[in-house]
Parts: sequence; C-alpha cells; structure tokens
Amino acid sequence: MAGLQELRFPEEKPLLRSQDAAELENSDSFLLAVDTDWKEHDIETPYGLLHVVIRGSPKGNRPAILTYHDVGLNHKLCFNTFFNFEDMQEITKHFVVCHVDAPGQQVGASQFPQGYQFPSMEQLAAMLPSVVQHFGFKYVIGIGVGAGAYVLAKFALIFPDLVEGLVLVNIDPNGKGWIDWAATKLSGLTSTLPDTVLSHLFSQEELVNSTELVQSYRQQIGNVVNQANLQLFWNMYNSRRDLDINRPGTVPNAKTLRCPVMLVVGDNAPAEDGVMADSGGLPQVTQPGKLTEAFKYFLQGMGYMPSASMTRLARSRTASLTSASSVDGSRPQACTHSDSSEGLGQVNHTMEVSC
Repeated sequence: MAGLQELRFPEEKPLLRSQDAAELENSDSFLLAVDTDWKEHDIETPYGLLHVVIRGSPKGNRPAILTYHDVGLNHKLCFNTFFNFEDMQEITKHFVVCHVDAPGQQVGASQFPQGYQFPSMEQLAAMLPSVVQHFGFKYVIGIGVGAGAYVLAKFALIFPDLVEGLVLVNIDPNGKGWIDWAATKLSGLTSTLPDTVLSHLFSQEELVNSTELVQSYRQQIGNVVNQANLQLFWNMYNSRRDLDINRPGTVPNAKTLRCPVMLVVGDNAPAEDGVMADSGGLPQVTQPGKLTEAFKYFLQGMGYMPSASMTRLARSRTASLTSASSVDGSRPQACTHSDSSEGLGQVNHTMEVSC
C-alpha cells in the first residue's frame, strides 16, 4: 500500500535571525558551534576516502541518521543550523548521527592532484555501504539536500536493504539536457564558481535581493570549501543521469524507492507543486523549526518516538488553533491529504512538506 500525505504550515517568516546570519560570516564561530561531541573518521571505500563525523553509538536496532550535503557546501555549512536547533535535540538523543562529506569538500581538505577523477554520482552512492559497515549500522535513515539527496536516493535504489527511510530536500531527479548543460557552461565563463553554485542553492528572488544569508554563504563557499575540489564535484553533479524513478503503481514494473520518503521543498522553489525540483532556498537553514516538526512526524509514522513531546512550533500552532476554535465553535483540523494505491506488495509511504 502506498500512502501520500501532504503537510502545509502557515508560517512564512524565516526562523534564521539576523544574528544567526551574521555568525555565518565568522567561519570559526559558525563551523565549530556545538562540535565538541563529534568524532571524525576517514573511511576507506572502493572509490577513495570519505570524511565522516559521528556523534553517539548505535542504539539497539535503531537506524542511524546519515546525512549528505549539497554541492558547494559540507556537512557543517549544510546541517549545523538544523542539528543545533533546540527541538532537534529531542530527536538526536535517540539516534546516532553520522554526517558524510563528499570527497574533498570537508573543511581543510587537501586539493586533489592534477588528473584526479572525481567519483560519479553512482560511485558516490556506492561509497556509502563502507560507512555503514565501518560503524556496524544495520540500516540508516538518510537526510540529503540537493546533490546529497540525489546521492542518497541512488544509494537507496542500489542498496535498499540498508535504508529504512529518506528525507530528500530540494532533490532534482533529472539529468541536465543540452540546453541546461550549455547554460551551465556559459555561466561558468561569466561568473565565479561561488556565484554559479549560489544559483543552485538559492532562488532567483533570493539572489536578486542579496539577503544576508546569500551574502554569508557566498563568503563561506569561497573561503571554506576548496575551490578546485568543488569544481570537480560541481561538474560531476551536472553530469548526472536521470534517477528514472516512479511512484509505486504509476507504471508497470516501476523502479521505485522501497522505503518511506519525506520530500521537502522550499517555498521559493521554481516547481513547488512537483516537490521534486532543483529548488532555491535552504529550508534546513531558514526553517529548522518546520523541518524538525515534519521530521518528528515522519519518524513517528515509522514507529519511532511515539511518546515524544510536541515541538515549540507545534505547541504554538495548537494554542492558536484552540483559540480560534473557541471563537467559531469548531474543532481545528490539520491541512493534510492522503491517497492510497497498490504498490509492489510492500509498505511505501511518501510525505511531502513545503517549507
């Protein structure tokens, strides 16, 4: 049985405060925040070393939370704000958390030698079983953003028994056509690499407004990530092939993800209605409260943390709805939609979230 549930949240204002954006400009304070409990590892894989940081140890039969960042970022730039968010701590205390940096993208990475062949997107996915085996994880719940979401989706397609669930933020499952490829090449000739990458991370509206967040990330991408290594990752991401996946039951013998999936798209995404889009915005940075709440619901739907308390955002919303219902005399109802169809003889639940 395949399920589809859509959650829409009314808040529009970013939760990232001005002082938080200012902290991004100081790489030391931003990158080192709340990192004391993390342990770093360099893990051998069939396609080279992977830099991984981990906090906690495997807890019984529970999966590990494994993250993969977007191109232009690393695990700190991509996930620090989200995993340091107060309400997220209630979740992470129940799971071991493992952040994976794409080859050569971590802070302080050495530049790859001349002629180095950066792994393909398929090979990046094929490196992850070595991480799972190294730490003795039975399976993982993956959280990926952009290019990282593509890698984790590919990982789940190739190694379905190792993945219990996926959170895919701003994923673009399609390869680039000739027009897109030419536009990318032209952009590379007329723009700096950080500015080219920013057009992937943020919407045109955000870039035109040149928000504090955009300016901060422009500085961090240029100063923290090795530019030669980033260029290799950027080129490989733009050479990706279509994931060629379908929802269960939509076409005969569909190639589909066999685990529960939460799809997340930013409000500024060009194709929000389709959810899967090469979107603008970083919802895990600008809306960590919304994403934490949705992630908690997702985990509870998988049978974890059934007695977890509501997040601050949920408590605020509940109070507002209760107040409103006392005025009109009706009970508040969640804005959700579910649909079911026969899949491939297995449970497959998809949750879509617009931040």
